[in-house]
Amino acid sequence: MATGQLFSKTTQALFYNYKQLPIQRMLDFDFLCGRETPSVAGIINPGSEGFQKLFFGQEEIAIPVHSTVEAACAAHPTADVFINFASFRSAAASSMSALKQPTIRVVAIIAEGVPESDTKQLIGFAKANNKVVIGPATVGGIQAGAFKIGDTAGTIDNIIQCKLYRPGSVGFVSKSGGMSNELYNTIARVTDGVYEGIAIGGDVFPGSTLSDHVLRFNNIPQVKMIVVLGELGGRDEYSLVEALKQGKINKPVVAWVSGTCATLFKSEVQFGHAGAKSGGEMESAQAKNQALRDAGAVVPTSYEAFEGAIKEAFEKLVSDGKTTPVKEIAPPQIPEDLNIAIKSGKVRAPTHIISTIADDRGEEPCYAGVPMSSIVEQGLGVGDVISLLWFKRSLPRYCTRFIEICILLCADHGPCVSGAHNSIVTARAGKDLVSCLVSGLLTIGPRFGGAVDDAARYFKDAYDKGLTPYEFVESMKKKGIRVPGIGHRIKRGDNRDKRVELLQLYARENFPSVKYMEYAVQVETYTLSKANNLVLNVDGAIGSLFLDLLAGSGMFTKPEIDEIVDIGYLNGLFVLARSIGLIGHTFDQKRLKQPLYRHPWEDVLYTK
Repeated sequence: MATGQLFSKTTQALFYNYKQLPIQRMLDFDFLCGRETPSVAGIINPGSEGFQKLFFGQEEIAIPVHSTVEAACAAHPTADVFINFASFRSAAASSMSALKQPTIRVVAIIAEGVPESDTKQLIGFAKANNKVVIGPATVGGIQAGAFKIGDTAGTIDNIIQCKLYRPGSVGFVSKSGGMSNELYNTIARVTDGVYEGIAIGGDVFPGSTLSDHVLRFNNIPQVKMIVVLGELGGRDEYSLVEALKQGKINKPVVAWVSGTCATLFKSEVQFGHAGAKSGGEMESAQAKNQALRDAGAVVPTSYEAFEGAIKEAFEKLVSDGKTTPVKEIAPPQIPEDLNIAIKSGKVRAPTHIISTIADDRGEEPCYAGVPMSSIVEQGLGVGDVISLLWFKRSLPRYCTRFIEICILLCADHGPCVSGAHNSIVTARAGKDLVSCLVSGLLTIGPRFGGAVDDAARYFKDAYDKGLTPYEFVESMKKKGIRVPGIGHRIKRGDNRDKRVELLQLYARENFPSVKYMEYAVQVETYTLSKANNLVLNVDGAIGSLFLDLLAGSGMFTKPEIDEIVDIGYLNGLFVLARSIGLIGHTFDQKRLKQPLYRHPWEDVLYTK
């Protein structure tokens, strides 16, 4: 593997299995280092394509998302690092797919617990094709001031504290990702910082070894000394011992193998990583530390003395004139995410939507402050939900029951009315449910359904002004306006609409006052004297009775009632009710598998 530096300031990666936080941390590190281009060229998310929005400094960027490894590699031929955040179940297969791509040079496998047989196949393929595998069970690696993998080195604050935004003089390699974060900090305190850091991973068979990376560091001119953190278990450190003995490493190596406390236990102990389990005397931390010491590495007497040993080795390099400490630079300020800044109280951000009827931020949604569970537990119905969401208050039961009756009576009026006809024609054209529903709803207006609002509006205005039925009807006639809520194509004075009678009966038995309805009945008496079909229809009944509901309940002020009528609440009731029927007609046509509708010629008057 030897060769030299793995990454640079122009290195780009493909990120497998979208994870917002580690990708954003990579991009923040890029900005901190002064990179001109983001280090993440593309994202691979199986089954998805498009773009993912993230930040590069203050600029919001769109990173392409690809559904396959092959597509991503073809789209981004300069991206030669594959960062695999797949689970342990699929990490091996996706990693092998990446290794087989000619453009991929380095594969980092984050997952822990990848089957050992799969890992061995990956290692064998990588060695045969001169490629590098970091992991499994790794946090990745970092080229200070240039490139980092995923969550390596943790937060931006930690990266700045560890001076990883610019290159130092130390090459560092560890088995443990967590301990590498600790050592980055330690090295920054006593030297000019890390040049490159790698966590090879804690599984029994890592894709690359400690000695693989130490030998690389030895070939990188900017690396002046090497720090190694091993652990008990396995024999990886002995390959480093042999390299030292054979003189393959000519730079100072400061090393420590953790796990010396294992001798204090009577039985064998597993220390976190799968590979951190001593299988005999040679795999103990004490034996490895002694072997490294004998081979020429600087090995302290304890982990506590590790920092001092690193400091002493670096200061000797400086005093011998073999290195000049890297000059410190001021890193740029990383913009803080808005949601974090808001939570910390640093900024005030205006909202874009105001909502007063529902809140879904807690453990359960609330309608006008009433928890969903309470609505169900109290046995409340659709009328109660409408009262909460539309009127922002709990109306008396007789009011909510009236709302429900209106919905029941207005749910449908057969297949021949314009709304149902449109939905039926649309359904027979093979369109989806929403398209069929909307096509029917779009016919609702002054001549179909919309008369409910107008009836309430005109009846209220006439009654409040004290107009007699005669004055009201005649004044409307002079304006050329038909009285909304009066008139029917079929019903007559001697054949009343059953729906109107049911609504009137319910109101008389339950409403405190029905003054608006009674006024509408007086208007009907006058209009019937003109023509037998000018009866009070269901629109007029609902419109007048809703006025009685609002006024009689004592829960609404006069301005509130005026606003409800002006906004169009009553039309909303018809829209809600009729949607039930329009959906029913749509399902009916699809269930019957009806063909495309074509209007018959004989029903059209063709004229010039």
